[in-house]
Amino acid sequence: MAVVESRPYPEHCSLGEAAEILLEAFAARELRIREMSPKDAVGLVFAEDITSRRNVPHYTASAVDGYAVCSKSTAVATAATPVALESGNYSWVNTGMPLTGFDAVVMVEDTSIDIDASGGSGRLIVSRGVTQGENVRAVGEDVMHGQMLACVGDAVTPALVSLLLCAGVKTVSVFERPRTLFIPTGNEIVAHNAWFSGGKIEAGFVVDSNSAYAKSLFERWGYSLDVGPILPDDPEIISEAVARGVLGYDLVIVSAGSAKGSRDHSEKIFSKLGKMLFRYVRMKPGRPAMAADINGTPVLCSPGFPMSCAVTLWSLAYPLLKMMSGERSEPAERYIKEAISSSETIKASLMSNHSSPAGMTEWLRVKCAEVEGRTLCWQMSAGASVLWALAESDGIAVLPESSLELPRGMEVTIHITRRIDLSHRLLFQGSDDPAVGLLVSMVKKSGAELVIRAVGSMGGLAALSRDDAHFAAAHLLDLSDGTYNTSYIKQFANGRNWHRKLIFHREQGIIAAPGNPKKIIGFEDLTSGDVMFENRQPGAGTRVLLDYMLAEHGLNSSDVPGYDRISITHLEAANKVASGVADAALGIKAAADALGLDFISVAQEPYELVFSERFDEHPTASALFEALDSDEWKSEVMRMGGYLMPVSG
Repeated sequence: MAVVESRPYPEHCSLGEAAEILLEAFAARELRIREMSPKDAVGLVFAEDITSRRNVPHYTASAVDGYAVCSKSTAVATAATPVALESGNYSWVNTGMPLTGFDAVVMVEDTSIDIDASGGSGRLIVSRGVTQGENVRAVGEDVMHGQMLACVGDAVTPALVSLLLCAGVKTVSVFERPRTLFIPTGNEIVAHNAWFSGGKIEAGFVVDSNSAYAKSLFERWGYSLDVGPILPDDPEIISEAVARGVLGYDLVIVSAGSAKGSRDHSEKIFSKLGKMLFRYVRMKPGRPAMAADINGTPVLCSPGFPMSCAVTLWSLAYPLLKMMSGERSEPAERYIKEAISSSETIKASLMSNHSSPAGMTEWLRVKCAEVEGRTLCWQMSAGASVLWALAESDGIAVLPESSLELPRGMEVTIHITRRIDLSHRLLFQGSDDPAVGLLVSMVKKSGAELVIRAVGSMGGLAALSRDDAHFAAAHLLDLSDGTYNTSYIKQFANGRNWHRKLIFHREQGIIAAPGNPKKIIGFEDLTSGDVMFENRQPGAGTRVLLDYMLAEHGLNSSDVPGYDRISITHLEAANKVASGVADAALGIKAAADALGLDFISVAQEPYELVFSERFDEHPTASALFEALDSDEWKSEVMRMGGYLMPVSG
């Protein structure tokens, strides 16, 4: 029977439990207080209740431009029966001027002056009576002396700065913001200056991107962050840095070293220096996160993968920073929105089924589109190490632990993190091609936006049939007669009127390593047993072409090593060849050329856009067609190589 090692601290906590443990551990920690001018304290939190030192206004003042009068003298004044006041019985006042000897103000538009024969000030003709105190700001009308203006835990805002000045509050006591130290660790981490030195970066080394992200994130939150030097995976060196850090900082974050590998030392270091609070959080990504109390200072360890690091900072570091800034506790949902800088929350329907891990909070990076009045979303790459998905996503969908199987069409809540206008966004689903990617910038110049979801030719047509896309692209070979697209479009359109537009012909072929070390000439070589192939997903036009070519040569797919391996895009498949993971793939010449790979041409195929007759009604459809017809786009495509544009006219 296996012996399960018992730990003196919780493991595999829920996200809520981990946050609660962390906040409770340091709730009684004494915070630094500083006295300063309100104008220098914007964003900080009051450490004491603030009361007004004087009345605002401190004198009786006019609330309008007009004439100060005794209200009784205007009691019967109307437009039909105006009242005339002799000079000395009224006085001109501007807004904010003090009133002396009068108890009301008549607005200037309700008066006129009857100039006397000598050119004197004459009589004031009042066409509307006023009551006592009308159009007058009484002493303390805005704020009374001793009135509560702000409480402990409230943030200093620009509006409060103005109010406190008027109320005679010269200085305020506020909590200082916590000071944080970020310690990057790892033998494989390369400093920024070395990364840009022009020298060769060996395989297995990566730039210190987590420090740059953390510092930018803290600045956006309004907190300072000091980044320490990159430390090797040496427990003594890391231990010394943490021990120094807790003496000079309010929060210490160690980046990486949180798992159970031979170079992951954080748990042992934390246990030796202080008290472990928890290890492992049931969230994806970010599961290896941990926390400790060392010398009364909170110390977090964020996993090394960029997205895991981001989630740890959002979900654990941010609530802790808010508490250590003196803010009153708020619901976790608010902290999530603030931490990821969400501008709004929307509901959107999933475009595909999603399986969420049981008992774990999952952070999905999603992209959105609006098609036929429905707001749709899809998950971007889920890898914890993928930076592109985090930078390119529209927002984050935080799926609770109770989420398991989420069917296509189910609504999820998305915290939007970037400015988007779904009404001017075009959604492309279909066959992958880098030439389509070139359209993104050109469409944007026309005030529209193009987002791309590469799902293969059949996937694109299927999405179009479900109204899950504005347009698709296909290059599907009909195995029965050798024609392209027609039979498939007819099948998926199901009687609806779909249009098709030939964009170009492109060259497909076998992509091989530079110099073609496996001496691949044709499809027979893929079945030699010595070639590892990288295939595309079912429904991709390139996979359909492969199956056709194998059948034409009397070959079986089961004899192709790697036939079941899948890459979603041409560049992904070509990258597998370039990195040595695969020996060959079927793809377009542009992908091979982009990576300096060999290319054995096998076919020229038409690449067509497909869209419904309603597509022209979209407010930004014209932007797409203008980009497609532009000489700029056509020149860029031809420069990539492997394309043939249709003859115009």
